[in-house]
Amino acid sequence: MNEEILQYIWNYKKFRNFDFISTDGRVIEVLEFGERNNNSGPDFLFAKIKIDNIIFAGNIEIHTKASDWFFHNHSGNPEFGNLILHAVYINDCEIPELEKQNIPTLELKNYIDEELIQKHQNLKAEHSFIACEELFDVSKIPLFFEETVLLKKLEFKSQAFQESLTNNQNNYEAVLFQNLVYSFGLKVNADIFLQMAQSLDFAVIQKIKQNDIHLEALFFGICGFLDAPQDEVMKIWKREFEFLKVKFNLPGVRIHPKFSKLRPPNFPTIRLSQLANLYHSQPNLFSKLIDAKSIDDLYRIFRDVKASEYWDNRFNFGKISSIEGKKYLSQDFVDLIIINTILPLKYFYHKNHNPEIVDDIFDFYKQMKPEKNSVLDEWKELGMKFENALQTQAFLYQYKLFCTPKKCLNCSIGFQLLKTEN
Repeated sequence: MNEEILQYIWNYKKFRNFDFISTDGRVIEVLEFGERNNNSGPDFLFAKIKIDNIIFAGNIEIHTKASDWFFHNHSGNPEFGNLILHAVYINDCEIPELEKQNIPTLELKNYIDEELIQKHQNLKAEHSFIACEELFDVSKIPLFFEETVLLKKLEFKSQAFQESLTNNQNNYEAVLFQNLVYSFGLKVNADIFLQMAQSLDFAVIQKIKQNDIHLEALFFGICGFLDAPQDEVMKIWKREFEFLKVKFNLPGVRIHPKFSKLRPPNFPTIRLSQLANLYHSQPNLFSKLIDAKSIDDLYRIFRDVKASEYWDNRFNFGKISSIEGKKYLSQDFVDLIIINTILPLKYFYHKNHNPEIVDDIFDFYKQMKPEKNSVLDEWKELGMKFENALQTQAFLYQYKLFCTPKKCLNCSIGFQLLKTEN
């Protein structure tokens, strides 16, 4: 038993009955249970109770044991000056301070269904995947669950976009560039690639994007790949990078992308070349992405993006590979970019400029195939069936936001599973 479950029970009025009697024998009628307080002070504010036909308005404090009043150092705290009720699971001691103020204590133990307590304890036990896997029931998933959870993720991403927009003087194209670079780095190089993007003035990208050699030279040079050129093409990139350094007064920073734990198609060399080709081949990239009306419009933008000819028979500098062929962006990689960068940015932009079409973003997710990973496989074991990316995104974010930290009492599915019949 802990305060978390008691606050949940009080907030949602999950009692066997409401014939409350105080520890000193007074009848307590709770007229308003109050508003949950997530800051310091009493747990519930603006409550109302009636005792002996007198209505009291104020705040309510909840504890597992009455003695927690002392352990939590509430005595003499002015924040608890307007208290009207002390609700506890077990009344293990008297509180002279409250008795002096004639503030009643309500022992909750006999008003709470033990089945609810047991369910909560089961959720807190160790499980291989999620806390509620033994209780999980697909039929208990609330209506519009996927849309609600995905909206939370989009709102969370919007906060980061807003910060980035402010740092980039309200330049949406710069925000897009930095987030695309981050996504192209995948997990291994995402932060390293972002460091590269943030070290550059996006105006430089705009000025040189008509020349794909300049773009590759810029990216490879900042990564330190050109410090010791091994062939003629690298020498050309080296020369162009030295020119760009002087012309645009580029910073002397060098980043060092990682190759370990990556399959060759995901090497930073290939991804940076593909990124350069994307910006070279797609003028007005931001406008095209924002104005796209369907998922097919987005796919067309990325369809022909590939690494430069140098990489047709290489994955790293100076090393000829036995595997030859154009290195286009794979469909799975494009889906990853669209799901994690493009659609959240479209949502953020339209939220600020065209709020009436924000809901259309859900249609893009619905048009995309469901993702595949180990977390989603676990959800499938529990009976979930995924038909599109909206569903998979929702359950991935649900797992991250609620399941992993075991915030079962704040979870809409957990709320349904904990419901008991009265």
